[in-house]
Amino acid sequence: MPDVFADLVGQDEAVATLRHAAAAAAAVLRAAHPAAVGSGQAEVEGQPGVDPGAGMTHAWIFTGPPGSGRSVAARAFAAALQCAYGTGCGECPGCHTTMTGTHADVRLVVPEGLSIGVGEMRALVLRAASTPSGGRWQIVIIEDADRLTEAAGNALLKAIEEPPPRTVFLLCAPSTHPDDVSVTIRSRCRVVPLRQPPAAAVAEVLVRRDGIAPDVAQWAAAAAQGHVGRARRLARDPEARQRRDAVLAVPRRLTGVGAALDAASALIEAAEAEAEASVAEADAAERAALQTALGAGGTGRGAAGAMRGAAGQLKDLEKRQKSRATRAQRDALDRALVDLAGFYRDALTMALRAPVAPVHTDTAAMAEAGAQKWDAEGALRRLEAVLECRAAIEANVKPRIAVEAMMLTLWKG
Repeated sequence: MPDVFADLVGQDEAVATLRHAAAAAAAVLRAAHPAAVGSGQAEVEGQPGVDPGAGMTHAWIFTGPPGSGRSVAARAFAAALQCAYGTGCGECPGCHTTMTGTHADVRLVVPEGLSIGVGEMRALVLRAASTPSGGRWQIVIIEDADRLTEAAGNALLKAIEEPPPRTVFLLCAPSTHPDDVSVTIRSRCRVVPLRQPPAAAVAEVLVRRDGIAPDVAQWAAAAAQGHVGRARRLARDPEARQRRDAVLAVPRRLTGVGAALDAASALIEAAEAEAEASVAEADAAERAALQTALGAGGTGRGAAGAMRGAAGQLKDLEKRQKSRATRAQRDALDRALVDLAGFYRDALTMALRAPVAPVHTDTAAMAEAGAQKWDAEGALRRLEAVLECRAAIEANVKPRIAVEAMMLTLWKG
């Protein structure tokens, strides 16, 4: 069985850093409780006599572009810290339960809505202060830490400033820019930068781990621009490929103002439909579970009264689900915009005659035609329009307004 870092694609430097830190963390435990953990520990191969604490700290930030593996790195590091041998072997109970999300001392925060609120963060910090049940580390993984509200960030900062002795915080964010992570939190964390993995490395993982045919894996890895999860989805999901084809057909549909607005509507509606499909099952299950917990279907004397008093809880659930649906819609729309940016990037490189491979090999002819029609300056303006649209949506501009403005710019150039 491969070790816990096997799926961290193209990040050799980061893996080396995390392995050394895990070895140092294991040395800390051996030094503090030799009798308790010594029998289950082994010297890290190639690293005998690691100094306790050298290379290890209580707070980490994993940064990198989408698809670089920020959450994969954080989860793998958590598994290595909980590993019985301090190596991330992938076979011991600590590694297995952490990677499957069932370890009692590892808490994963995945924001379903647009932000992570202060109430959730305070509850998490309180639980993280408890003593590890397994005798090793209490670990908190926060995916998309850039979505912390200001109050939630302050609650987390207090915990990082005065950490419990056995608690480790692992934050994932696109960058350490103040817009993503506050300067004060950044100053108290060790940063592990990740890079966009090369397409060849992504393709190798798809072939080895998912059994995908080599030619399909190579195409998907290039089309996904190094995003491992999206490459897997393109390689295995026909509907994902159809959505991508529809997006890449947009440039040739832009023949006028009306066509540009129609294309914007089609893009928004497709994102809404994809988001609705992705959350519908979870929404129904959550609502049914809450209604059952509140006594729905009960026949006792208090059942009807309990349901009458449940309106507030159902309203809170609907609010959370609406926020999750909005997030899913924006994520779906962003994936479409990344594909569109890739097309105009291809047109720009062809106009400049740059010796680089196209992102979208199946639309290379259309990109070449666009390059001849727009020249490099026109292709660059269109690429910038797509990137500005992504930034506007991230800044909470209404998606329809942002996409319509983008489409008009793509048409006019």
